[in-house]
Amino acid sequence: MSVTSPYSASKWIRDFHPSDRTVPRMICFPHAGGAANYYFPVSRALSGKVEVLAVQYPGRQDRHTEPPVTDIHALAAHAFRELPREGLDRTWLFGHSMGASIAFEVARLMEGELGVSPAGLIVSGRRAPSRFRGETVHLEDDEALIASVKALNGTDPAVFADPEIRSLVLPTLRADYRAIETYRPAGTARVACQVHAFVGDEDPLTTVEEADCWRAHTEGTFALRVFRGNHFYLTPRANEVIAEISRLILPAAG
Repeated sequence: MSVTSPYSASKWIRDFHPSDRTVPRMICFPHAGGAANYYFPVSRALSGKVEVLAVQYPGRQDRHTEPPVTDIHALAAHAFRELPREGLDRTWLFGHSMGASIAFEVARLMEGELGVSPAGLIVSGRRAPSRFRGETVHLEDDEALIASVKALNGTDPAVFADPEIRSLVLPTLRADYRAIETYRPAGTARVACQVHAFVGDEDPLTTVEEADCWRAHTEGTFALRVFRGNHFYLTPRANEVIAEISRLILPAAG
């Protein structure tokens, strides 16, 4: 018997494999240019064990008619308002690249506004907020922006080969790059929950040392996991990543 998703009315939350909501929950935040369906394989692999929800930002796929958001704090605030309020203490946050920064800010909002910490925060492929690089890809022309994206090997080149698709994707991609490149955490950027940093050992955007600096942004426990691969190590190392997520989340459920 199929289960009706309680999130079907939300523009922000995608629930690919609805569960009975008694299991641990993980809310996933996509990278720049990414969409919620990037996490469909994760949801499928953990179905029945973890309630996997994915955030859909404006400006992509079924939300392509909406203007993209160019500020990390605004994206986090919107996503925070859409969070299911029950079961927050069994909710993990997972974000890759830009999504890691958004997930971090959502965790700060949970603790600051609701007084509840997520069960844990997993930040992937993103250097700590205190490790700033002066990147300005969002100010470059279309060809330079596309070249930067292609170099990361995370986007199908066919997306940029089709003029119509390219015209749809570029404004959102540029907005995402602007959001992450201008992001500065407000105040003392720390959370109380445990933090786990994932990184590829050949990631050009985040060194292992930069990922390890997340330890300064939590009052809880911290652990670093290094995978073989580049910025999008998650794709070829999917089984390893999912196994690590399971190891972290499922024992915590008791």
